[in-house]
Parts: sequence; structure tokens; C-alpha cells
Amino acid sequence: MHNSVLLNESIEYLNIKDDSIIVDCTLGYGGHSSEILKRVKNGHLYCFDQDLEAINSSKKRLKSISDNYTIINSNFVNMKDELNKLGIDKVNGILYDLGVSSPQLDEDYRGFSFHKDAKLDMRMNQEQILSAYNVVNEYDETKLSEIIFKYGEEKYSRSIAKNIVKNRPINTTLELVEVIKEAVPMKYKLSHHPARKTFQAIRIEVNNELEVFKKSLLDALSLIDVGGRICVITFHSLEDRICKEIFKSVSTVKKELQNLPVTPKEYLPKFRVVKIVNPSDNEVSINKRARSAKLRVIERID
Repeated sequence: MHNSVLLNESIEYLNIKDDSIIVDCTLGYGGHSSEILKRVKNGHLYCFDQDLEAINSSKKRLKSISDNYTIINSNFVNMKDELNKLGIDKVNGILYDLGVSSPQLDEDYRGFSFHKDAKLDMRMNQEQILSAYNVVNEYDETKLSEIIFKYGEEKYSRSIAKNIVKNRPINTTLELVEVIKEAVPMKYKLSHHPARKTFQAIRIEVNNELEVFKKSLLDALSLIDVGGRICVITFHSLEDRICKEIFKSVSTVKKELQNLPVTPKEYLPKFRVVKIVNPSDNEVSINKRARSAKLRVIERID
């Protein structure tokens, strides 16, 4: 069972009204969406997901609540275009939950987990061509090292990349784990799982996650109506940095205007940062996947 992280907090800060139009950019297995749907009795919920398994599972869950929803089988990078096609150009709330859902991690064959043996895959969209197998077995050593360092923030990226190339072909997740273990010092293996950061990096590369998120979040800012809010739940520093920088850029006066006695109205920020929320100790104790989560909330004020 997938437990949605920061569920109550994100629903609270979305500030949902009875007639709100809300977008859940990451439907997953319907945890956040089902709670949103209960609150929009005269509004509408638009959900995005590219994972057909998640969509089919969530349909049953949402259908039992109401019919005030539309599921869009697409990456949330296409949110603005897909909503425009449906005649929607303004919404009251947008939610991102950027964590990989538990069922995706738990289903062996998806290849996300470094604890279970599976073919190297990691595709959110099962119809795309690029998979973890391609990244691990076809990228050159320099590119592999760069990806592992940049997206995994892994200090042993060079030795890991070198050992991957040396041991090709690598077909499964646990084969890759062994190759990574061989490439790092014993003390590193004792402190935490040595494959965690490399697996994260490969997953981000396979799904182009950071660029997709950046473009989508900028589109979200243009879609949100006055008084509407965007809630973003991130799970690692790279996503959080993108969110923090974009939110800061639209909620503060530009540096060159900060010393003016009066800032002209057209240069005042159109957004305000509402809140930054971390999971409670209780939630982390119940759900270990919550330990790295952070919720950022921004509101359009003009």
C-alpha cells in the first residue's frame, strides 16, 4: 500500500474550496487525488500520470468518490497544453508529489529498487525507448560519471562509472548493485546503502525528471489564478533547489529595484511564499520514505 507523504499538510495548504479547479500533476495511486476529490463537490480535479498501471488503479478509487475528475495520460510537462485543449486556462490549485510511488518501487519488474532483482528499467512511461539498461550499458564512462555525480551527488561517481563500464553487460538491478559495491570503500558501505545515489541518478536521467519539472513548474505559475496555490513535495535536494529558486524569483523584488524608495506596482511580486513544511517525526517513524520530503507552498497574490 502506498502512503502519500505530507498528505494532510498539502491538502490543507492547497486551500481547496467547494468549487475549486485543482490539478494533481502526479496522480500515482490516488492518495492525494482522492482527498482533493472529496472537497471539490462543485469543482473539478484534473490528474496527470504517464503510468497506465497507476491510472487504472486510481480510476476505481476516484470513481467511488465522485465523477468530478478527468485523468490525463500524459507527462505533467504537457500540463498547460493538455488543459488548454480542454478549455482550461486558469486553475485554483496545483499539486506536485515528486516521489516515486511505493508500488513502482515494490513491483520487482519495474527495476526502480536496489533491494529487489529485476531487469534494469526505471521507466515511468513504459512506452518510451530509453531505459536504465541503455544508460548503464551504452553511455560512455565520462557521461556516466557526470550523471551519477550531478543527479546522485555521489562522491564516488568516477570509480562507480569505471566499474560499470568494466563489467558490462549488466542486465539486472542486483548485478548493478554488486558492481557499485565493488567500486566504493568499505566504510562507505557501512554508513548507508552504496547504490542509493547511483540508482537515483539513473532514474532521473531515464525520465529527464529535473528538466521536465522545471518547465512544468514555470507553466504552473502561469496557470494559477489569483488566490490560488501551488504545493510541491520534493524528495531530494536537486528538485528542492529548482523549486526554491523558481519560487524565490517570482516572490521577491528584483535586486536592482530593491533600493528604490517606492517600487512601481508593475514590478511588485505577483506571488508570495506561504510555507515550507517538513514531515513530522511521527510520519517519518511510520513511513521511512517521508524522511527526505519537503513541502513548499506559493500563492498568486496579483
